[in-house]
Amino acid sequence: MIPVRFFAIALLSLLLPASLALAEDYKLGDLEISQPWSRATPPTAPTAGGFLTVINKGTTPDRLIAVRTTAAGQAQIHQMKMEGDVMRMRELDNGLDIPAGATVTLAPGGYHLMLVGLKAPFKAGTRVPVTLVFEKAGSIDVEMDVQAMGSTAPAHGR
Repeated sequence: MIPVRFFAIALLSLLLPASLALAEDYKLGDLEISQPWSRATPPTAPTAGGFLTVINKGTTPDRLIAVRTTAAGQAQIHQMKMEGDVMRMRELDNGLDIPAGATVTLAPGGYHLMLVGLKAPFKAGTRVPVTLVFEKAGSIDVEMDVQAMGSTAPAHGR
């Protein structure tokens, strides 16, 4: 019994640093970007969504004004919202406000990144490079973890 417990503890101690390494978040000035992710796409899908959380720990508001990626022909910042009984999606021409001291979540059914003209399907278990451009903080390169098709949230611990 003791050797089994010892083995389990030893295994967990080896795996824990690896799982923490996967939980990479990004920092740009007062902004923290956490859990960037996307979903796997069917082979012929022309678009994919991107999701993440931005935390502004500063006292100055900022704005996500552009997105770039080599994985698609273009990348946009979108919003989905109900208008009456219809869900509508539109590009945010002026970007997405990141108020001072606030957390802004890009998630399915709300604000999100829209990658249009995919150059190849997104496969679960891979990563997609994206550059986020903020009005004041500047640019940062992040990698979106690709989750299984139909995922509604990133896997725990990325």
